[in-house]
Formats: sequence, C-alpha cells, structure tokens
Amino acid sequence: NEVCYERFPGIITIAEESTDWPGVSRPTYLGGLGFGFKWNMGWMHDFLEYMSIDPIYRKYHHGNITFSLLYAFTEHFILVLSHDEVVYGKRSLLSKMPGDEWQKFANLRMFLAWMYGQPGKKLLFMGGEFGQRNEWNHDVQLDWQLLDLPRHDGLRRLVQHLNYVYKNEPALWQLDDIYEGFDWIDFHDADNSVVSFLRKSRDGDFIAFVVNATPVVRYDYRLGIPEPGFYRELINTDGETYGGSNVGNLGGVHSEAREWMGRAHSILIHLPPLATLAFKLEK
Repeated sequence: NEVCYERFPGIITIAEESTDWPGVSRPTYLGGLGFGFKWNMGWMHDFLEYMSIDPIYRKYHHGNITFSLLYAFTEHFILVLSHDEVVYGKRSLLSKMPGDEWQKFANLRMFLAWMYGQPGKKLLFMGGEFGQRNEWNHDVQLDWQLLDLPRHDGLRRLVQHLNYVYKNEPALWQLDDIYEGFDWIDFHDADNSVVSFLRKSRDGDFIAFVVNATPVVRYDYRLGIPEPGFYRELINTDGETYGGSNVGNLGGVHSEAREWMGRAHSILIHLPPLATLAFKLEK
C-alpha cells in the first residue's frame, strides 16, 4: 500500500476484512496495513439484520443500530451495501425489507437516508438505488423497466436528493473519521424505535437526523437541539415525491427555549412512519 500510494498519488485502496484485524487503514509508519479504507462489515451485518425484523419487534434489537458507533472511528470506514448481499439467495435490498409493498419501499427509503447520515463513506451496489426486485445476475442487465413504476422512480428520486445533500453539506463527510463529527441526541428511545443524532462540520454547521423505524406516526415528538433558530427540513423520506405518505413538518420548525435531552433548546416535530428526517439550522 505504501508503495502504491507513493507511485500513484490520488489512488484509493480498500480492504474487505472480517477478522477484526486492528489498524487496517492505519498508515504503515504507525504499524498499520496502510489501506485507504476498510469495509465496515459489522455495520452492514447489524443494520441489515435490524432492517429485516418486523417493526413491532425492533425495539428488542435496538443495540443493532447503536453498537457500530462504538468503533466507527477506529478505521477509515466505508459503509457497504455490496453485490455480496444481493446474490446467492440473500435477496435484493427491497426484498429483505418486511411488511407489505408500501412498507418495503418506506423501509428501504428510511434505511438509505439513515446510511447517508451515518459516519463513513458510502457504497451502494447498482440496482439498490431504484429497488431492484431480483437478485443480481451478472449475465443480464438490471430491471430498468421498473423505473416506469412510481414507487421505484420515487426511490431513485430520493437517492438523487441524498447525493445532492451529501455533496453540498460538509457535515455529512468532513469529520467522518473522528468523534468530533458525530454526537448522539438520543439513542435510548427503544420503545418507539426512534434514534436521533448530529453530524458536524469543521466550521460549526450541524445536521440533526431523526429516524422512526416503526409504521406509527409520532406526532409532537420533542427533540433536543444545540442552538435556537429555524430548523429547515433537509430530508424527509416520507415525501410524496418519493412515494411516501407526505407526513412532515411543512418545510421546517422553529425551536423553543425548552430544555430537552440535556440540551438547552428543542423542536417539536412530526415523525412520519418508517422514515428518516434531517434538519439544518438556518443561519
């Protein structure tokens, strides 16, 4: 790795490693293996298992969605949803999701936006961005005709928007590898299967993510936030344009001077069913 990076500046080397070997992406002069990035297999396993569970039972598996943050900054991680997970009887991402047709799409939209909010770079294998139904087959092309169907095209629209937000918000990638780039708001609400967290940039910007992993609408859910002001709704995976039920917060909410979750200010929001929301303070 050291020789490769020296001779070919700008390249990236990525390790797929599942034995928990330490220092895979640590520089060789610090005793590491010198890879640029490492696949986060633990995140992938825990989250795919969680997403496959009927939402009524997810509260009993809350640790699946919090554990990966204990080691998220020990390597330069890539969050992977690779070809390995959609072949040999493992089913496509959409087919892994529980529930009826509407819930499957809602679950997948929620999951992908959640992934974009988590620390770590992103890898999404082709077909996952529009809800390929069949497993990957290297002998045939993807089922592009599915894009003629509203729910599949809605999922594509969401991924397009996620890419746009990701590109334009340094808080989502600038401090991926250090603790300063992430802060839990609340990870204790297992009964409602709700988690919330902050992503931060170097210049002090932050984005608040809230995930509601059940099909129950949570009206007037109070969320602690760091600063007062108007919080614009950047992402809502339940938006009608994506195929959702269009429950939301009318573009954003004003904060209140009410302490909540250990923070001096809070916002009162509606959490759509099986959805991920993201809010940014307008300055």
